[in-house]
Amino acid sequence: MAAEAKTDTIWETVKTVVYALLIAGVFRTLFFQPFWIPSGSMKDTLLIGDFLFVNKMAYGYSQYSCPFSLCPIEGRIFGSEPERGDVVVFRHPVNGSDFIKRVIGLPGDTVQMRNGVLFVNGEPSRLEPEEPFREIFGLQGPVGHTPRCSNAPVGEGGDCLKERFTETLPGGVSHSVLNIEDGTFGDDTPVFTVPEGHFFTMGDNRDNSQDSRYPQSIGGVGMVPMENLIGRADRVIFSSAGRRMVYFWTWRGDRFFQAIE
Repeated sequence: MAAEAKTDTIWETVKTVVYALLIAGVFRTLFFQPFWIPSGSMKDTLLIGDFLFVNKMAYGYSQYSCPFSLCPIEGRIFGSEPERGDVVVFRHPVNGSDFIKRVIGLPGDTVQMRNGVLFVNGEPSRLEPEEPFREIFGLQGPVGHTPRCSNAPVGEGGDCLKERFTETLPGGVSHSVLNIEDGTFGDDTPVFTVPEGHFFTMGDNRDNSQDSRYPQSIGGVGMVPMENLIGRADRVIFSSAGRRMVYFWTWRGDRFFQAIE
């Protein structure tokens, strides 16, 4: 009897674990997916080490809604388009990585950068100067990136500065953007026309973002198909500036539950 009782206990434990995994999988697939910010392409809206949940209900579901892209879905179901200014997570059209950027161009729009100013459908965005973005120069996050600075060279532990502006897109959505240097390719681009069913995305850290300004052949994103959207980033839940989450002295308490604008 003791052996049977032990077997029953093991079996119940196994069932509990399986049910928990199934529930977590359904929750992750249908509702919210956790996402860590690994790079600085969205500074200062999102910092390396920010942890957020991606709202997967916002734009409906595609094959990329499931882990390992295993959803048996053709195209997109229950879909709705993102709005200009949304911060979205999507599957890179070529390399299969998950990227996070801001939606700038909608289907049918034209997008161009001229001397560092963003034009959408021929209308310039409005840029208002803010205080420079300041961070400590040093290794950031688990990967150990060091930030690029407009006041380079900067020694370890020094102040790394970037120009910061409030950018207001046509339509009225405002957010911060950073500038490191002038005259880069991303500051002056051809006119891009966004195809039907696609979106044009950019990082807020404009000189440190591989996005839709750059073709996929050189590591850029190109146009993002609607099918590749995973969800909308609405709020930072947790944030840590350290190499490990357990380093509680590196937690950024002022970013907990901060809305993403």
